[in-house]
This record gives sequence, structure tokens and C-alpha cells, in this order.
Amino acid sequence: MAQAPRIGDQGRYELIEEIDSGGMGIVWRGYDTVLDREIAVKIIRPDAIGSPAHAREFALRFRREARVTARIGHHGVPQVFDALLDQSSYDRLYLVMEYVRGTSLRTVLAGAGAGAGADGSGTSLLPVSWAASIAAQICTVLSYAHAIPVVHRDLKPDNVLIAADGTVKVLDFGIAKILRSDVTRLTATGNPIGTSRYMSPEQINCGRITPLSDLYALGCVLHELLSGQPVFSGDSDFELMRRHVDMPPERLRTLRPEVPEGLEALTLELLAKAPEQRPADAYAVYERLVPHLPLPGTDDGLSALPGMDGRAPAGVADPTVVYRQPNAPLRRTAVPSPAAEPAPPVPPAPAPVPADTVLRDAIRDAYARSADLADDGRFTQAADVLKAVIGPAATALGVQNRRVLGLRRQRAAVLMAGEDYRRALPEFEALAAVYARTAGPSSRETLECRRSAAGCRANLGETAAALREFQEVLELVISAEGDASVTAIDLRRNIGILLYTEGDRVTAEGVLDALHEDMCVVLGEDDEETREIADLLLRLRRPEG
Repeated sequence: MAQAPRIGDQGRYELIEEIDSGGMGIVWRGYDTVLDREIAVKIIRPDAIGSPAHAREFALRFRREARVTARIGHHGVPQVFDALLDQSSYDRLYLVMEYVRGTSLRTVLAGAGAGAGADGSGTSLLPVSWAASIAAQICTVLSYAHAIPVVHRDLKPDNVLIAADGTVKVLDFGIAKILRSDVTRLTATGNPIGTSRYMSPEQINCGRITPLSDLYALGCVLHELLSGQPVFSGDSDFELMRRHVDMPPERLRTLRPEVPEGLEALTLELLAKAPEQRPADAYAVYERLVPHLPLPGTDDGLSALPGMDGRAPAGVADPTVVYRQPNAPLRRTAVPSPAAEPAPPVPPAPAPVPADTVLRDAIRDAYARSADLADDGRFTQAADVLKAVIGPAATALGVQNRRVLGLRRQRAAVLMAGEDYRRALPEFEALAAVYARTAGPSSRETLECRRSAAGCRANLGETAAALREFQEVLELVISAEGDASVTAIDLRRNIGILLYTEGDRVTAEGVLDALHEDMCVVLGEDDEETREIADLLLRLRRPEG
């Protein structure tokens, strides 16, 4: 297996796969090998930095800006962890950032507009409540930033992400200032470069940049969210800039009649050519958006407001949920975190084909690499290494092949070892169901998966469900192995401790007393685990109070 490239002191940051590229550089998904977490690494293009002679100053300037940006202190701004300069050539800067799973607003807009009717009916436009919710969340982020003050300078759909829980993330704060992308540059022929569809007139005219410049860009974004098209288009960058400076925008209700008058008026004010004619600040914009947000307690962001047509794009988290169910707890049936992903899709069941040498090597290398990472305490990355080979193996061998199931069990075990019980639990339960069908409900594999699932539930605080599972598994183990086998003793120990945790001292004492007698015979009185149960019994028998 080829070694993944690394950057940073002692190769701390490991680059796994390229996930995006753009005008500023390339973005990789990677891992912080010290903290065992996913990261995003943005590699800034050398020509964006300037000459190698200026690279050191550029890196220092970025670190200063990153410290200021870190003061924003809002969950809608992904953190920047580090800025590293390539010491070999001093022409490349690596920005190490928080990795956020989600969907770019640019992708959302492209999908929403893809099915719009030729008659301009816009039947596939985003729901108005979605547009208002996205803009309102951006306002919240901007209000925190502008209070410092930090001006984004490059707000556009490409720099906005809808995360897996529906929260909106604004990316690349401070980057525009460092790269000076707000400054209009001209080529030798006088043609402008580096312009944007979302750039304020004062930026185009090289005027003073203020928080009100971000509000103009927000107006461009809100207009596009509601109408499905940019405020202005042009055959050239020069023409596009001229329209931003001189031309009034088309009214939203002309493009989409059901847009509320209040939203149209707000968008026009945001797009005012003179900064002083725009709303006073991001909070003022948020207040104007509030009447168009769904109310708390409503079940559906589409039905929360009457007459709000539009279609929610498939596969995108609902941005209205933060207003409909503010600060809601994590649903047990939902994806537990942006890093958690569903099990690999089940492909059609073609006749399994023998694994070729490449697949065998990939599986072997995945086991070895995962074991090394787990030994180093990097459980998240260890689980992902196994996950990467499960899909190809399932396609080649069949989803119920023992090697595929073995990979899945190992991945679940790694997640459990890393105390990621919420991700490990559904995998153990799914595996138990597969093994029960293929090997029988009393098979060793089925019982081990059920036992692990119960352990996950116990650690998640689902004590009653964990007790039931442990007790059912224990009955099957006793019928096959007796009550003094290693597995039975471990199950009885877990049951006794859970009963004690639940406050059922009488039942717990009975279970642990019988267990202690058997452990003295099987393991000996001086065994560490035997002494642990003896100590627990002493505490149980000590008078309360």
C-alpha cells in the first residue's frame, strides 16, 4: 500500500484524497495523526502567494489573520488549525482546517435550478423558507464576524456549506484579505481578472471595504437563492463589473411572483449601490428575515409558511430545522455526526466472483494499516481505512461473504475501541441480523455481535436495553457452554454491574455473589477481575448513607 503524503512537523497531517480544486488551490481530506480527527487541508496555489521571497511574510500574515478570525467564535465558521509553509521551496502554503461534511451552496443552487421549466415557472426553485433560513444563518455568522470586525470580502455560494445537521457554514474567512482577492487587477491589455458575480461596487472601484460590502454579497446570494439566477450576468468580466456598479437589479417578484414583498424589498436594499443605503448591519437583515422563517415546533419547513412553493433538493440537509427545532437533541435514528456515514450500499447480488490478487492485497493491507493506526490510538482513521475496502470487497465477493462481514466486524470493533459507540452500535446490530440468518441465531458470530451491541448501549446510557440484550445472549451462551465459560463470566459481570448502576442493589448482589464464587474456582481468588468483583460486593453490602 502506497504511503499517503504527509505535511507538518514530524508528518503530523496525513493527506488522504483530493476533494476539491478551484482558483485558489486544491483541497484535500486528511487526518491529524495526533488528535485522530479528520481535517481539510487547503494547498494555496504558488501564484496566489507571489514570489518565494515573499512566502515567509505571507505565512506570518496569514497566521495573524487566522488568530483574528478565530476570535469570531461561532459554530458557523470552520476553524483554521494551522498554516504551514513548504520548507523545501517556500512557494506553497498549507492551511489545515476543520473538516465539515455537507453540501456546497453552489451545488444546491445547481441542483435546484436544473429542473426549472423552460417557461420560467421555476417549479424546481428552492422553497422560500429554505432561502430565508440559509440567509438568516449567514447573517448570524456575519454578525459575529463584523463585531470584531472581520470582513469576509468574498462571500459567495462556493464559500457556503450546508452541513449534515442543516447548519450553514461560511468558509474561508480572512482568506480574501490575505490574498487580496478584493482588489481588482488588470492584465497588460487592460482586461480585469479576479472579479466575482458577488462583488460590491466599492470593491470593484477599489474603495473602502466594510461590513456593508459583505451585505451586498449577501444580497447577491439571497437573490440567487430566491430566483435561481445571479443578479447580473455578462459576456465578460468587465461587463459584469459595469452592471454591478451602474445597473439596477431586476425585481425578484418579476422573476418569481410568490416571493413575499418584504423579501423583495430587503434584497433590493442589500443590493444598493451606495453602502450607506444598505441595511445598517447583519442583525438588521436578520430581523427582516425573521417573518419568513418557519416557526418553532413546525414539522416541515415547506408547510410552515402558507404559499411558499418550491422543492427541497434531494440529499441536502434541511436548513430550516435550526429554526423549527432549535437546539434539538440528537435523534438516535439520525446520523450521529457529520463524520458518521451509513453502511456501504448493498449492490445487486450478482454471482460472487473470486477475489483477485489486487483485492486480496487491498484487504490484507487494510487490516494491517488499520491495526497500526489503532495501536497508535488513531481509531477514527483506522475505521475509515477498513471502510474504504468494504465497498469494493462487497461488490466483488457479495455482501454476505465471510471476508466482507469480517471487515465490517473489524471496523465496528475499532469504532467501539475508540469509544465511538453511536457509530459502532448500528453496525453490530446489522451484522448480528446477517449472522443470525446465515449462521444461525446461536452462532458464535451472532452472539459476539449482539454482545458488542449491548456493550455499546450500556456505554450510551441505554441501560435497560443493554441489560435485556446481555441477558438474552447469556441464556444462549449458558445453553451451549455452561455458566462458567469465559464468555458467560464476562456477560454475568456486565449484567451485575449494570444492575448495580441502575440501583437494583438486591438483584445485583445476588448476581455478583454467585459470579464471585465461580470466578474463585475458575480464575482464582487472587485474580485481578475476581478481586474487582469482591470489592464491588463489599460496597454493595456496606450500609447506605
